[in-house]
Amino acid sequence: MATKFSKETYLYWYELMLLMRRFEEKTGQLYGMQKIRGFCHLYIGQEAVAAGCMTATTPDDKMITAYRNHALAIAKGVSAKSCMAELYGKATGCSKGKGGSMHLFGVEQGFFGGHGIVGAQIGTGAGIAFAERYNGTKNVVLCYFGDGAARQGMLHETFNMAMLWDLPVVFICENNHYAMGTSVARTSKTLDIYKMADAYEMPADTVDGMSPEDVHNAVLRAVNRAREKGGPTLLEIKTYRYKGHSMSDPQKYRTKEELEEYKERDPIDHVLDVLKTEYLVSDKDIEVINDRVKAEIEEAVKFAEESPWPNEDELLKDVYIDSEYPYITD
Repeated sequence: MATKFSKETYLYWYELMLLMRRFEEKTGQLYGMQKIRGFCHLYIGQEAVAAGCMTATTPDDKMITAYRNHALAIAKGVSAKSCMAELYGKATGCSKGKGGSMHLFGVEQGFFGGHGIVGAQIGTGAGIAFAERYNGTKNVVLCYFGDGAARQGMLHETFNMAMLWDLPVVFICENNHYAMGTSVARTSKTLDIYKMADAYEMPADTVDGMSPEDVHNAVLRAVNRAREKGGPTLLEIKTYRYKGHSMSDPQKYRTKEELEEYKERDPIDHVLDVLKTEYLVSDKDIEVINDRVKAEIEEAVKFAEESPWPNEDELLKDVYIDSEYPYITD
């Protein structure tokens, strides 16, 4: 029987997804104005993945992902202000202005990046899960990667160890169908990525990533299994990005018709429709949420604009450690 979600859950999903969408739209605009520079990858269209994951987990659970990380950082509780300041390269950014778009961190919120090396976060995510198991917690790690990273050798080594040690990690492949501009069909005979788990006898499933309800249900099952020492799960969450791989992507590898087909299933529109038709939420109440999100984005931009640049003496901090054995203390 399908889970019945409350009005409060749909309101939470709507506001969170709208905040992520508006943040990314503003980021794209600021990039065009050269306020933000370097590499920049937007999450627009994939918001239901983050939203469904948040309601299926606890604040103590951990999260790690690749370079398309702005929205996931915000979903995990890293403030829009500190994220925007990081995109600007300002000292008040969540990575002190040293990471930029691809390397957002929020350790207090349990958000461990933002990683620019394709597939590197898969092994790191399992390492964080090992630490949670070693420390005797009930926390679970959500480890996100794209369909392109699923072709990396790191995935296979990590899957093997994660299953061997029953690590509390949920591997989430956000399959948006294109690794940069290369479709899944051009990189592998295995089009159903979740089946890659079969070689390791790992539980796996495929999920509709345009539905926060389906994402929530699948992630909750996987998280509960991990908490009860049932080991890892692979979820292939099929989603779609409306924008290019990065800001420099001309998107010539897909048709406008394909893009419009996915936009007809937009998760924000879906949740808004549920709120209005099933829970009779008024346009006035929706407008209050819209205005609140708009104000939060404006505040984030103002904060980034007014924040100072990092001092020169910060250049090598958090990069090198002087001690020969930094992790050994008296």
